[in-house]
Amino acid sequence: MSAAAATLENPALWKPRTNPWLIAATVALAAFMEVLDTSIANVALPHISGSLGASVDQGTWVLTSYLLSNAIVLPLGAWASNVMGRRNFFLLCIVIFTVSSFLCGAAPSLPMLLVFRVMQGAGGGGLQPMAQAIMADSFEPHKRGQAFALYGLVAVLAPSIGPTLGGWITDNFSWRWIFFINIPVGILAFVLVTRLIEDPPWIKPDRKLLGKMDYLGLSFLTIAMGGMQIMLDKGEENDWFSSDFIRVCGAMFILGMIALVIWELRAKNPIINLRVFRHRNFAICCFLMALVGGVLNANTVLQPQFTQELLGYNATIAGLALTAGGIALVIVMPLAGYATGKISARTLAAGGFVLFAITFFYAADVTSLTMSFAQASWLRVVQMMPIPFCFISITTAAYVGLPVEESNQVSGLINFARNIGGSILISVTNAQVTSRAMWHEQHLQANMQAGSPGYQQYVQSLTGFFSGTFGHANAANRALATMYNLLNQQARTQGYQDVYVELAWMSIVLIALAFLLSKNKPGQGPGGSEAMH
Repeated sequence: MSAAAATLENPALWKPRTNPWLIAATVALAAFMEVLDTSIANVALPHISGSLGASVDQGTWVLTSYLLSNAIVLPLGAWASNVMGRRNFFLLCIVIFTVSSFLCGAAPSLPMLLVFRVMQGAGGGGLQPMAQAIMADSFEPHKRGQAFALYGLVAVLAPSIGPTLGGWITDNFSWRWIFFINIPVGILAFVLVTRLIEDPPWIKPDRKLLGKMDYLGLSFLTIAMGGMQIMLDKGEENDWFSSDFIRVCGAMFILGMIALVIWELRAKNPIINLRVFRHRNFAICCFLMALVGGVLNANTVLQPQFTQELLGYNATIAGLALTAGGIALVIVMPLAGYATGKISARTLAAGGFVLFAITFFYAADVTSLTMSFAQASWLRVVQMMPIPFCFISITTAAYVGLPVEESNQVSGLINFARNIGGSILISVTNAQVTSRAMWHEQHLQANMQAGSPGYQQYVQSLTGFFSGTFGHANAANRALATMYNLLNQQARTQGYQDVYVELAWMSIVLIALAFLLSKNKPGQGPGGSEAMH
């Protein structure tokens, strides 16, 4: 039997010619570039809008357009790999992403920038899942957790430093450079992938599939993702379902997803192979990863949002408060990767969710208007500790027991689930902060009555304080305005505290859900022969 035939008979025999860690570093570089771009433009939106003569509301489409095309392409990686090969698809995505980054930086108008952002999102959508699939196939099963630790650093660290880096570049150079910096990274990634990456023998490109493309499935996916992304991005701005526009987007999402599922399960050559969900363990992993992605992204947004909104930090200082968490992540990720080879995935995941619950209860306790920079930094460190254990264990478990030829499908769907969960929970938590703040504001106002001695005493004290500066006639109005501002700040703070408590209780529910995972033998991977019980 030839070496290639033996490898197809037993995929575990195949090994890449290049050191797996060089492969992991190469694909992680490309994935880091893409994940960074999902958040780096956030703080530059006012500069982009002003430079291109657009309103702030119009400028937010710079984010929405990218996320929309990214979400559509994410689950299509397996189909594209079957058409042209995984390595070639990965290279194509790097080229599209790099070229469109240059075009974004050079865009003369907002409409042109939006077109180029759609291109950039489409190119970036294939980088994450393909990077993960390449890592999965390049490492032996018992070392796969360590490789996913490197991927976890990319997926978690890049969104954390994106706003800080974007703010620094925008303040010191121009918003256009947040796109131009991708060019040298993209060129380097292209050269390295060309020289180091190869497809395993079970990936056999079939260009005939291009002529049999599932156009109807792609249409349903586009409708569903378009409706969902626009609904989530514009919902709060349009008062959610009181707006006809948001209701239409919600209907597009629900009906599009129903049609997509029904069609893809019946299609002869589906663009997304939903039959992979017949594996119970993988289906549970996708659900858990959606919630982990939601917790991760909501966590990354809530703290800098709080420090900027209520503590007066600028974007750079708010980003610096996250830096210590990034350092902690670099330390903990390899340890968690090593642990996956020694401890079953569901035990590690459950332990991670226990830590999540503890850290969110702690966040609710420490978040206040008197929180110092040191406290904010330490809070970020504490919040980063559980992530590696949940992220790596669930990612590793998703491949357990599945045929190696489904690795591309697994990586695309698991990343798709994480991104969808992140988008949903960011919107839900932001809306919940506002809702809970309004509730607290109403209850705090109940104590601001003329018959309340404490309230009257505080108003009189403020009136006396302002009299010397603004005169007695204006001092009373100034005192009332100050009181209302303090009330509003306190209500918003309590809104954040409530959301942290809700996330803590959600984490407790996830502890139980983690034990729905099959009890795998540590180190078991795709096509593993070890029994699942």
